[in-house]
Amino acid sequence: MLQAFLHGIILAFGLILPLGVQNVFVFSQGATQPTFMRALPVVITASLCDTLLIALAVLGVSLIVLTFTWLKATLFTIGFFFLLYMGWVTWRSESQIKNGGHQSLPPKRQIIFAASVSLLNPHAILDTIGVIGTSSLTYNGGEKWKFALSCILISYLWFFGLAIAGRALGTLDRSGRWMKTINRISALLIWGVACYMAVQLITELS
Repeated sequence: MLQAFLHGIILAFGLILPLGVQNVFVFSQGATQPTFMRALPVVITASLCDTLLIALAVLGVSLIVLTFTWLKATLFTIGFFFLLYMGWVTWRSESQIKNGGHQSLPPKRQIIFAASVSLLNPHAILDTIGVIGTSSLTYNGGEKWKFALSCILISYLWFFGLAIAGRALGTLDRSGRWMKTINRISALLIWGVACYMAVQLITELS
């Protein structure tokens, strides 16, 4: 039981650590919201979306997704254009912290955007469903759900930590200079993931 729990922790941390669209958005909301409590909608939404994906993966949806080539190709095509758009929006966004003022998203928009970057990112979906789903096949019964619980726990801790780190930067960077730099770097990383996804799509279709 302990082995399954530790396996889930290590695997989930390895998947969630790379900087991606979801992480960037949670971090930026932590930085731009006037208080940490105001960033809770994005944190909870991102965590619940990961919980849903992990549960579907452990329940065996991974086998369905990975079986159909056309479904994978469709997901990668959607993801490619989605990430191109997200990279463009991130690159063009000026820092939302200027002269001590805040232009933060209201809770409803936080929830909608967090859900979209979590559930409309095929690369993240395939990572979660493919890697976690496949790994869960080595466990049965209680061990399988222990494994799933540890993955879910890491998601919650990670997103709370990201928002807290963003809040710390937002407090220190009153001019918004650092946030603008982070936005530009994030956009380049997002476009890099889109290019990688395009290569995978071409390989899948060839």
